[in-house]
Amino acid sequence: MLFRSRRGDLPPESLLLALPRGGVAVAAAMARILRLPLATWSARKLADPSQPEFAIGAIAPGEVVLWELPQGAPWPSADQRQRLVDQQRQELRRRQLVFGDPDPAALHQRHLILVDDGIATGLTARAALQSLRQLQPASLCLAVPVLDRRVGDTFRALVDRLVVLEEVDGLQSVGQYYKDFEQLRDDTVLALLNRPSPEDGG
Repeated sequence: MLFRSRRGDLPPESLLLALPRGGVAVAAAMARILRLPLATWSARKLADPSQPEFAIGAIAPGEVVLWELPQGAPWPSADQRQRLVDQQRQELRRRQLVFGDPDPAALHQRHLILVDDGIATGLTARAALQSLRQLQPASLCLAVPVLDRRVGDTFRALVDRLVVLEEVDGLQSVGQYYKDFEQLRDDTVLALLNRPSPEDGG
């Protein structure tokens, strides 16, 4: 369990922010156990044009843009990079609207817990954390079930608290740590977000 089932160690202003789509399923389970409000915070990976599954960057609200290529890998041209950013900004805005990401001003001085389904390279999560840090939260925590040990120190430097069930060496795929890792659709995400909270009798 990422946190104790009681809220004794969590400030009353705590808010779970899930990275859609995969992080929503994990955060929804946490929200029920911890009796915390749940929302999404959208960010998008920037994929290598020649290898769409390979992330070379990420974007997040607040004009956050990260680029990271393996040493020696050729950089896309400036035009290619701009096209990638423009394309993903459209999808970012769509998700913000569909999932109802909170107004950034509402997160100022809140205790924020960012949740994802796991982190291998972590570019998208890093962009999201940088974006949230701009909002001057009271505290910023990252909670994930599994994380590659190689990036652990990077994330510890970005947050006030890092909560991980398992740090592993050489994480190739987050999905290998799940019995069911079906990709979530928008309607499934919305159903999880709109599930009644325990206080509502859900």
